[in-house]
Amino acid sequence: MGKKVTVFGSFVVDLMSRCPHLPAPGETVKGSVFRMGPGGKGFNQGVAAYKAGADVTMVTKLGSDAFADVALNTMNKLGMNTERIFQTSETETGSALILVDENTAQNEIVVVLGACGNITDKEVESLSDLLDQSEYLLTQLETNVTAVEKIVAMAFEKGVKIILNTAPVQPISDDLLSRVDLITPNEVEAGILSGIKVDNQEGAQKAADYFLKKGVKNVLITMGSSGVFLATPQKRGFLPAYKVNALDTTGAGDAFNGGLTAALSEGKDLWEAAQFANALAALSVQKMGTTTSMPDREEIDTFVAEHGKGEWVLS
Repeated sequence: MGKKVTVFGSFVVDLMSRCPHLPAPGETVKGSVFRMGPGGKGFNQGVAAYKAGADVTMVTKLGSDAFADVALNTMNKLGMNTERIFQTSETETGSALILVDENTAQNEIVVVLGACGNITDKEVESLSDLLDQSEYLLTQLETNVTAVEKIVAMAFEKGVKIILNTAPVQPISDDLLSRVDLITPNEVEAGILSGIKVDNQEGAQKAADYFLKKGVKNVLITMGSSGVFLATPQKRGFLPAYKVNALDTTGAGDAFNGGLTAALSEGKDLWEAAQFANALAALSVQKMGTTTSMPDREEIDTFVAEHGKGEWVLS
C-alpha cells in the first residue's frame, strides 16, 4: 500500500445500452443489451485506483434515493472507505445515459450530475484533515467547477500533489492550471483547451507547451488507440497503446487516470506510472461497463507479464 490518495469527483448511475449503430437525430434503434451500474468519472477513477492497489479515500455527493445505494453498496462490497461520501435530500443522485455501438465500441453519453454537481464550499472545507493525510489529489471537471477550484486551492496550500483530468472539458482558469502538478486531457480536450489541433505527436507537443506555459508542471495527453504523449520539464515521449480487441471504450480514460495515480502513489516515476496505466486501460476496454470494467492488481500484473510494459519513444 502506497501513500494516501484522495479522489474527489462525480458519481452517477450508468444506464447503458448496446446497439448496432448510434442513432441519428430522430431515429429509434433497437438495442441488444441493457445494463445498470455504478459510474461517473470520479467514481470510476477512484475504484480503478483502489483496485490497482492504492490507499484511496473517495469523495463524492449522492442523493437520498435508490441510486445512492448503488454507490454505497459497490464501495462496501469492495471494502472502500465511505466516510467522506456526502448525501443530500435536496437533489437526486447523478445518472448517465450511455449508448455503445456494438460494432465499433464507440459511445455517446448524456450525464445528469444531480447531487455531485452541487458540492458546497462547506462540504469541501470539511475535507481539510483528509488532505493533511494525503500525498495525491485526483480530480476531474464532472462536479461543479467551484468545488474543484476550492479543493485544488486547499490541496495546493497543503503541498498535496494535484492531478487534474480535464473531463468533461470546459473552461478552466489560469489560476487553477498554475496549481496542477499533472494534467491529463485526452486529445480532444487538449485541443479545445489549448486551441491547437491535437491529431498527431506534433500537435501534442504544441498543446503540451501551452499547458506548461500556464504553470502546469507535467502534461500527459491520452490519444485513444494511438497511445500516450508525456511532457515533463526534463524530457518528452510517446507510448503506443496496446493492441487489444476493444469491447467497450467507455471509461478507458478513467481507468488510465486511476491506474496512473495508483502507480504514482506507490513510488513509480511518471514514465513507469503511465506504462502501468496504459495496461490498466487496455484491460478495461475488453470488458463492458465503466466501474465494473476496472481490473484488479493481479489482472494488471498478469497482463504486463504477458504483453510487456511497452516502450517509450523519446522525442
